Amino acid sequence: MTEPKLNLVGGQWVAGDATPNINPSDTSDIVGHYARATADQARDAIAAAKAAFPAWSRTTPLERHAILRRASDEILARKEELGRLLSREEGKTLAEGIGETVRAAQIFDYFAGECLRPEGELLPSVRPGVGVEITREAVGVVGIITPWNFPIAIPAWKIAPALCHGNTIVFKPADLVPGCAWALVDILHRAGLPDGVLNLVMGRGSVVGKAIVESPDVAALTFTGSQPTGAALAVQSAHLMRKAQMEMGGKNPFVVLADANLDVAADCVINGAFFSTGQRCTASSRIIVEEAIHDQFVAKLADQMSTLRVGHALSEDTQIGPVVDENQLAQNETYIEIGKSEGARLVGGGYRVERDTKGFFQMPALFADCTNDMRIAREEIFGPVASVIPVRDYDTALAVANDTEFGLSAGIATTSLKYATHFKRNAEAGMVMVNLPTAGVDFHVPFGGRKASSYGPREQGRYAAEFFTTVKTAYTAA
Repeated sequence: MTEPKLNLVGGQWVAGDATPNINPSDTSDIVGHYARATADQARDAIAAAKAAFPAWSRTTPLERHAILRRASDEILARKEELGRLLSREEGKTLAEGIGETVRAAQIFDYFAGECLRPEGELLPSVRPGVGVEITREAVGVVGIITPWNFPIAIPAWKIAPALCHGNTIVFKPADLVPGCAWALVDILHRAGLPDGVLNLVMGRGSVVGKAIVESPDVAALTFTGSQPTGAALAVQSAHLMRKAQMEMGGKNPFVVLADANLDVAADCVINGAFFSTGQRCTASSRIIVEEAIHDQFVAKLADQMSTLRVGHALSEDTQIGPVVDENQLAQNETYIEIGKSEGARLVGGGYRVERDTKGFFQMPALFADCTNDMRIAREEIFGPVASVIPVRDYDTALAVANDTEFGLSAGIATTSLKYATHFKRNAEAGMVMVNLPTAGVDFHVPFGGRKASSYGPREQGRYAAEFFTTVKTAYTAA
């Protein structure tokens, strides 16, 4: 066994029980061994972050810029290596793994620039002889809990703004994908972060996450994961009077109108529903199609699905990699059986496939003849499973699109400026796509949803400051 990768607490690499990181494309391939932290180590990490906060929060913008820029440069220089690591541990295709790594580098580059663009205002008071200064200051210790589906991009878009604005961090990545998290923290540590500013505690949410969430010394908590967990963490954060940012689930609609370019629409659906093995909170899982083109469009989707190549994430011809693990694959299969029992018609896919290596391979599944009250149309499956729902007209399509507890992303395929404009204004989602897949967002603009999909300020871009800083108003008499 190779030497295990350790946790970082107060600038020191500390040991723990080592567990293997399994490649979902080839379960005989051990990506590495990673130490699981204890609850006491997590508490030590919080104490170290708290101790480091006063000095780090008062560093100059140029100091923070230099560290984030060095990290960005190294991530980009190692994009092939880190992208391969990502694909091995999560199952994304190599192209997707490298693409996500490049995005992480871009995020650090962006927030390196933001370090040099601090915002503030000088205003006259309504009282004579008094000046008003409005500034933003760091919040304190930030707890960061990230999911397995974007092992380097989501940690990047939480860690980079936290450091940019002068916060210290206790970071717990998903237990399934410690490799990219460890590599990212190692890069930042060597880029010059002072001891205690960034702490890595890998391991179980029930142990490490619990210690972070329960600590009154954690001033802000940012989480991406399931809706039930996020809702519970938001309640607990409210009890402790801490800032909370929860990015949770999605059951994202993609509307196809009769006037749409069906080739464009089909490409949007295939990409949004099935790429990254459907393991994206922004994936298109409800395909809402006008009846006039329903049969034609379902046939087109079925034809394109039949050519999709599912296989080992590192194979050059693979378009869709494996499901992340056996538990997720079993959940996907359960929902496929639920769809059949509810009366939906399985057009194709949904079955396990064997490849040269033992892995968690599944053909994408498409259901037709669905209604919006079916479980497969209401509950987040988080796999390559999409449901086609026929509707009478645009007004019905919009109503069905909005008839969900979630509100992360929504898309529409249409050549009508009238309908595109109306949909952008009336879709109850945080992000709206016109003739584009529901999955796929830029790093310099706000990310987040409505209803049960998100809670708290938006992530990414300049809007990240709303969560990672607090506003101070100071008065000065002349």
